[in-house]
Amino acid sequence: MVHTTDDDVGRAGTALGDRAPFVGVFDLFTIGIGPSSSHTVGPMRAAAAFADELAERIPLVAALEVELFGSLAATGAGHGTLTAVLVGLEGCRPDVVRADEVSARAARIERDGVVRLGGTGSVPLRARDIRLAPLTVLARHTNALRFTARDAAGRTLAHGTWYSVGGGFIVREGEEAAATETPVPHPFSTASELLAICAAEQAGIAEIALRNECALRSAHDVREGLLRIRDAMDECVAAGTRADGELPGGLRVRRRAPQWHARLLQEDPDRSPAYAQEWVNLVALAVNEENAAGGRVVTAPTNGAAGIIPAVLHYATHYTPAVAAGRHRDDVAVEFLVTAAAIGSIYKARASISGAEVGCQGEVGSASSMAAGALAAVLGGTPEQVENAAEIAMEHNLGLTCDPVGGLVQIPCIERNAIASGKAVNAAKMAMWGDGTHRVSLDAVIETMRQTGRDMSDKYKETARGGLAVNVVEC
Repeated sequence: MVHTTDDDVGRAGTALGDRAPFVGVFDLFTIGIGPSSSHTVGPMRAAAAFADELAERIPLVAALEVELFGSLAATGAGHGTLTAVLVGLEGCRPDVVRADEVSARAARIERDGVVRLGGTGSVPLRARDIRLAPLTVLARHTNALRFTARDAAGRTLAHGTWYSVGGGFIVREGEEAAATETPVPHPFSTASELLAICAAEQAGIAEIALRNECALRSAHDVREGLLRIRDAMDECVAAGTRADGELPGGLRVRRRAPQWHARLLQEDPDRSPAYAQEWVNLVALAVNEENAAGGRVVTAPTNGAAGIIPAVLHYATHYTPAVAAGRHRDDVAVEFLVTAAAIGSIYKARASISGAEVGCQGEVGSASSMAAGALAAVLGGTPEQVENAAEIAMEHNLGLTCDPVGGLVQIPCIERNAIASGKAVNAAKMAMWGDGTHRVSLDAVIETMRQTGRDMSDKYKETARGGLAVNVVEC
């Protein structure tokens, strides 16, 4: 594999100075389409951004060149990257485009051999024309895309390189240093800073996070936005429990959520706490099966880990003492989501949420940690107990590899979300039996995750060149 820089995994934000730009709940939780935030959502956004740059010169564009590098090239076909790039060049964006529209556009592009650049001009380009360089890793990140537009004489009209750095976030080459910190009343980029703020303000993590969010938009808009995120998660679960049959991609993986849902409705009509884990498993499976099918999901903080936050949120809104005592589920959802995002922002600032950069510990591990801390908050935990819950969950996801069979977000990804959801619930319960005092801090385990990702072989970082991806015989 060719690297253009050394093999150190750069921390998100270190290129921007000591403090990274503010990453809020609506940055970490966004509505998009499956199957991957870094391989589908990010590339679509990057392609759309390039099309926007060309807006006034589209009539002059006669040829487009698209190159994918590293993990995007290695597993792009199974993750929908090629299709995402093509429809992104047509101006589609993942937060608004429908899954059926993506399929229809992709079919037309392959049939006609042209993309409607920016929704207007027709330029020759098909999926097979996209150049793949899986063994070349560019400087900023392994998920890199390069676009070049030329006129009829072959002259370059525009070119640019984007990096899909995880969770649907994209960075244009050369623009990292231009980012500035968003002013919020309580900035933090480590758990120790967050705990110190909570102590000084005599407030919980959710309250501090909400104060920061309300510096950017009204309290009403923050709450309504959070509930829209919750509703989108619920809609994804509902869709996942309705759809039957096999998932696309050739592995012949059957959806299990509809059958599990029917069985649970029959065996647990009164929603007994004895079946809580089964419902958690169901929600995680439903979301990730829907994601694997290219459906609409909430990136939380990535698509590959999209089922964990909804599954543990389901537990929080159905099986916690606060809800049993009459607390409104909307209030529980708000506290849960902002707490999870506060924790997730630390992972984004100090390590990575990209499976292609640090393995699945950065995706499923981060989501499990976020969910554990959020559940501890709903259970009435102190900031120290919330931090402990988040630490426990990540500590027992360290070293988790990203080795998707067939390059698809199916095996082991779907079941892994359910298992990590269970870990999150258990981590929160363990933390609540303590007083928040513990030996390993969340900051220490995040740094350990970063270092582990740096040392991990590239074949275990979403390249489908190691682990289950090569040891499972495909039928």
